[in-house]
Amino acid sequence: MSLAPFIRILGRGPGRARSLTMAEAAEAMEIVLSGRAAPQAVGAMLMLMRMKGETPDEIAGFTLAARRSLPGWSGQAPGLDWPSYAAGRSRGAPWFLLAAKLVAGAGVPVLLHGWNGAPQGRCVPPRRVLSDLGIAQAGTLAAAQAELARSGIAYLALESLSPALFDLLQLRGVLGLRSCVNTVLRVLNPAGAPASVQGVFHPSYRGLQTDACALLGQPRLTVLKGGGGEFERHPGKEIALFGLRGGAGWGGSAPALINDSRRLGDGAPGPEAVTALWQGCWHEPFAEAAVIGTAALALEAAGRTDDGLAMARGLWSARHKMQAA
Repeated sequence: MSLAPFIRILGRGPGRARSLTMAEAAEAMEIVLSGRAAPQAVGAMLMLMRMKGETPDEIAGFTLAARRSLPGWSGQAPGLDWPSYAAGRSRGAPWFLLAAKLVAGAGVPVLLHGWNGAPQGRCVPPRRVLSDLGIAQAGTLAAAQAELARSGIAYLALESLSPALFDLLQLRGVLGLRSCVNTVLRVLNPAGAPASVQGVFHPSYRGLQTDACALLGQPRLTVLKGGGGEFERHPGKEIALFGLRGGAGWGGSAPALINDSRRLGDGAPGPEAVTALWQGCWHEPFAEAAVIGTAALALEAAGRTDDGLAMARGLWSARHKMQAA
């Protein structure tokens, strides 16, 4: 089967075109991932969806098909799913990786997965500092599961997890625009974790991702507008929060933690600073507040505590004991 029926649905013109249902979106994505679709048709479908705007049903349907294409995850799911797909010039060092380590140190296994493209501006790609932080990069879901059992945290590269999804993401370089694939990857949750944290760059996507995850039966979720699109909070601003609790819509906010209005990417240090901050060789109040504040929201999303800030501060103070363990 081709993508032509779905392109006709999306592109019939004013008054006749409509969005795909969840079932239609799943069927379309299955065709794409099977390799049976003409590349021109794939581009046409993605750009038609971009022009009209993605719907939660479409994102949920695409995600269902994407999950079915992945190898199964055996055994216990991780405690927290943490996607990392931002590639903008507006972010700096990946402080969120230190937050993820704090969460893992609290006994919540964290599966990071992602792709961040080529470095832009002063952005430090997360993969550049993984090994320095002791975070293993797994090549398969099975390897990630083994690493989670060993250390409580692992990073799974998208090109290893799903070459087909990676190829779809790479179409941005051909089409010149992002597509709904970026959103699908953020809600993918490949190991079926009961809780997920997601960042967005454009605020409108907070509601889209929340609603799509509700359709997918995600129990717990926190979404925020983060640094460059990552799940990383700005510590000098009040942060609006969206998501799910018990599978139902939820919203809240987090107050500013520090009196500093700089952008997360302003004066961004090099990759060595990330390790130095973790090891205590370098102290920077803004960066430390970003780490602690991000970890607090992730701990709350995972259902670990109602006072994530207090727990995160304690974990940060005791992080050297984690290194020695």
